[in-house]
Amino acid sequence: MYDVSLVFNIYFMLQRISILLLVLAVACTNGRKDQLPDTTSMPAENPLHLIRFDKPTSGSLFTAGESIDITIKLTDTIQPDSIVLYRNSERIQKVSNLSFTLQTQAGKPGTIQLNATAWKDGRRQTASISIKLKSNTKPASYSYRIVKAYPHDPEAYTQGLFYHNGYLYEGTGQQGASSLRKVELETGKILQSVNLSREYFGEGIAILDDKIYQLTWTNGTGFVYDAATFKPLNTFSYTTQGWGLTTNGNELIMSDGSNTIYFREPSGFSELRRIEVFDNNGPVKMLNELEYIDGKIYANVYLTDRIVIINPETGVVEGNIDMQGLLTTTQRTGKEDVLNGIAYDPNGKRIFVTGKLWGKLFQVEFIKKK
Repeated sequence: MYDVSLVFNIYFMLQRISILLLVLAVACTNGRKDQLPDTTSMPAENPLHLIRFDKPTSGSLFTAGESIDITIKLTDTIQPDSIVLYRNSERIQKVSNLSFTLQTQAGKPGTIQLNATAWKDGRRQTASISIKLKSNTKPASYSYRIVKAYPHDPEAYTQGLFYHNGYLYEGTGQQGASSLRKVELETGKILQSVNLSREYFGEGIAILDDKIYQLTWTNGTGFVYDAATFKPLNTFSYTTQGWGLTTNGNELIMSDGSNTIYFREPSGFSELRRIEVFDNNGPVKMLNELEYIDGKIYANVYLTDRIVIINPETGVVEGNIDMQGLLTTTQRTGKEDVLNGIAYDPNGKRIFVTGKLWGKLFQVEFIKKK
């Protein structure tokens, strides 16, 4: 048998040892804590200020193909160990001279982000500027000829338009009045429609693989419908505003009111690439309703009577179409809004245009000026 008194003695001895070890641990911890440096009172390491871009200034506009003189200045007497120049995140050269020339490529307009990173004793500082390249070619000028006029719903605030299998499809806007419609061309009669919830302002539409895609303006939400039944199939999201929408047969092509056009994959609407649209004067902003015609993007320019023809690879504006006078004074009721809406019949080679709250839709022919 066990000696009970011995067991209790051992138990109380272990308790005392545990308490003693705990006291020692607390004391040691407090001692170390008192010895730790107070980082809150330590001075922060001074940031490096080694270089800055002297010229050009950020936002400067040049012509694609132009040689651009660049000057970097030291902001202090400290000489950096090295300076490396980057163009749109791609390293282009190590700078040995603070003044040098950047050669741009003709036919490739857009925004260039220049970063110069200076190194000193293992630390670095980056200076940045952004410059823009306008197109080095002047767009061709076009007028138009009206081939035929058709009736159009004067209550339709046209935001999207396309032609498919003998019918027009139209997306309309305004809160509480936004819709997707199938329209008979000859009569303007609405054959089929679906209304959007009041919170949505409908925008551009496009058809691809028997599905119709519709943007909304500021909600960041788009809708996918069965093209035959208009049954809602899905929704998709995007972070920009939604303006115009078209397709090249593989990708969806979208505008957001800026001079940027986005190419997106249809299944999830993720961005594949983008182009910036420039003519020989600079960026062409307010790109609105879109149509893809024979390998080019045609775009309404919001608040104007101008349609631009855009190269989808480079963003160069290759043509300007002046649509002034399309809707005559006698055809106006006073409530009409701007020109908006381009549709193309690839089989008949017909182009249709209309506007927001217009009572007419026109088949037109674009005529290149000499």
